[in-house]
Amino acid sequence: MTLQAVEAARRLAPRLAARAAEHDRDGTFPVDDFRDLREAGLFGLMVPRDLGGLGATFGEYAAVATELARGNGATALVFNMHASVTGALGAVTEELAEALGVPEEALAARDRLLRAAAEGSWYAVAMSEPGAGARLSQLSTVYEPVDGGWRIKGSKTFCSGAGHADGYLVAARSSADPSVVSQFLVPAGAGLTVEETWDSLGMRATSSHDLHLDVTVPADRLLGGVEGLALVVAQLMPHWLVASYAAVYVGVARAAIDAAAEHLNARNLGGLPAVRARLGRADAAVAAAGLAVAEAARRVDEAPGDAETNRWVWRAKLLAGTTAADVAASVLEAAGTAATRRGHPLERLYRDARCGSLHPATSDVCADWLGIAALGGDPDRDGSAPRW
Repeated sequence: MTLQAVEAARRLAPRLAARAAEHDRDGTFPVDDFRDLREAGLFGLMVPRDLGGLGATFGEYAAVATELARGNGATALVFNMHASVTGALGAVTEELAEALGVPEEALAARDRLLRAAAEGSWYAVAMSEPGAGARLSQLSTVYEPVDGGWRIKGSKTFCSGAGHADGYLVAARSSADPSVVSQFLVPAGAGLTVEETWDSLGMRATSSHDLHLDVTVPADRLLGGVEGLALVVAQLMPHWLVASYAAVYVGVARAAIDAAAEHLNARNLGGLPAVRARLGRADAAVAAAGLAVAEAARRVDEAPGDAETNRWVWRAKLLAGTTAADVAASVLEAAGTAATRRGHPLERLYRDARCGSLHPATSDVCADWLGIAALGGDPDRDGSAPRW
């Protein structure tokens, strides 16, 4: 499976790259990219084989995401959200379901969502909110039980793929008990309103607009069938909330090196030792970040939730985010002023790469988490602010 899916992503990357400049310039969503992903069967990447998917591991996802990001980081970033939803759902084993008290009907509902993904549906994530970011414990979106289901009301921000996805993973707090945070898979349609607010420095093609919800969903759209699982899942599967971004930014950083090399060769600047040194350092830095992501992914696949696994998860996010920004800035300087013009690939990649440190968990939060761990503390308990 690995080679098949990675090769599919590698074949798609030039198509994504050919469209990237136009979508970046206009701030439009790459609809054709997602048509290509669907036709390649990649929406089923994280869906178990017995449900019609490819049954990929986290490591295999990381390899696919890196290749897609070499084509268009914005497309890979939105795909990451879908992979996070399907990957987390698919990772709930019978043992974990029993431990969490997940009823059989909830597992059946989960399987229906995963089969739909394997057949071409894709899901976005509606978690972040103004003033709260991605901290689940600080959300203002609320839900309450109603006849036959749940009513959800609130507003989300930075919802990548807003207005294009087939469904949205929505995190909300119980109106009866604000300490209870649950997640729902809300289908696109009535009750959802997209406010086009996304006009950003980088990743401009993600359509990460605001999403307003005043919607009633069927009972089986409560993921896990049990209220209050959102914070538990965040602790059990931090790799989907933290390290899944990392693979995307390794791909963006590698794309920046590729674009710089093409620019420098075309202008016969490769003979300058200072230029070569910048590319050499960039190459080594991206290779090191890639190895950190691969090691984190390997550990996730072998020992998910293990303390050392989680350290590598946070290391991967920190290294990928900072490396992408540093490398893109350095190779842009090597390429010179011509590469800063609007429409030049390096100018776009520089802006896209700068976003890597800003996605939750931000580089400062990652470094703080790792620092607490290095001092022998509990990073999930002893931080100055709640992680989720």
